[in-house]
Amino acid sequence: MALPRTLILGGARSGKSTRAEQLLLTHDDVLYVATSGQRDGDVDWARRVELHRERRPASWRTAETCELERVLADPADPAPVLIDCLALWLTAVMDEHDAWTDEVWLDGGEQAVQARCAALAEAWRTTSRQVVAVSNEVGMGVVPATAAGRRFRDTLGRLNMAVADASEQVLLVVAGQVLTIKATGV
Repeated sequence: MALPRTLILGGARSGKSTRAEQLLLTHDDVLYVATSGQRDGDVDWARRVELHRERRPASWRTAETCELERVLADPADPAPVLIDCLALWLTAVMDEHDAWTDEVWLDGGEQAVQARCAALAEAWRTTSRQVVAVSNEVGMGVVPATAAGRRFRDTLGRLNMAVADASEQVLLVVAGQVLTIKATGV
């Protein structure tokens, strides 16, 4: 039986997106939510996006959006959702609030970003849709050299914890190998 909420964590190029897709392969209709946005002129990025698309079944739909709260709350669309990924979503949220500098962060940026993270965590907790999300595990690496990097790492770590707390299943992917971190009701 498929679990309603699964969070898949891992490092860059660890295989977490592939594993997320495998969890939903039995479904003909899946809404694949890409949070990466467009990167005009970045040939490498365009190729990565194309490889992701080629792996997915043709019947799956793609939505390029960072309005994850709305997607998770949509009662009109019962299809399972695959979100790839929360780290890119957080990047977009921090960009939206220009929350990278100390000045903006301390002058309301932190509160705006935290409010958005809390809203996403609540939407995740209350969704009736089956959902799988991918996120980068950032707590095992080097301490970022910049305040903006540490701010991002810390915020993503807290977001990952909130989503994991509200998930029935949490997986960690390392070198393509899947480790079960949490399995509630399995």
